[in-house]
Amino acid sequence: MEGRATEMTADEYLCTRIRRAEQALMAHHEAVLRGYNLTLTQYTVMLTLSRGDGMSGAQLARACGVTQQTMATVLSGVQKKQLVTRHPAPAHAKVLLTHLTPQGQAVLDGAYQEVSVLERALTDAFTPDEHTTLCALLERATAALARQTPRADTRSPDTRSPRPRR
Repeated sequence: MEGRATEMTADEYLCTRIRRAEQALMAHHEAVLRGYNLTLTQYTVMLTLSRGDGMSGAQLARACGVTQQTMATVLSGVQKKQLVTRHPAPAHAKVLLTHLTPQGQAVLDGAYQEVSVLERALTDAFTPDEHTTLCALLERATAALARQTPRADTRSPDTRSPRPRR
């Protein structure tokens, strides 16, 4: 019978291997960031701000791949920890721009040093040619996964949820 799930072991699936690598990466980052009292999303926000300070919540949400509602919660948390400040934008008083505080930059610098140890360890695990090849293969895998991800507007009409009438 073609296409049966039992034809391959779980270890043979590329998706399983990618998921295990991602889980190991996340576990490492979460363990390091716990020592700084940060979540991965808070760290990502702070890292993003360090590369482009003065961003709105909407810009940060897009950059970090979360919803604006989630970002509002994240920003509230890092603001309470005095790691960021938020001030009205000069052009739009209702838009708050977020900036790292000196304390936030210091926390980020410490966390980044520890997180980057893993990057160096991964890089050192491969020859330069293997590293280049692995990066290219991961990019290709990411593109293939993205192509296979169903989009709300491309599903067949019979699989779409009915829209409520107004």
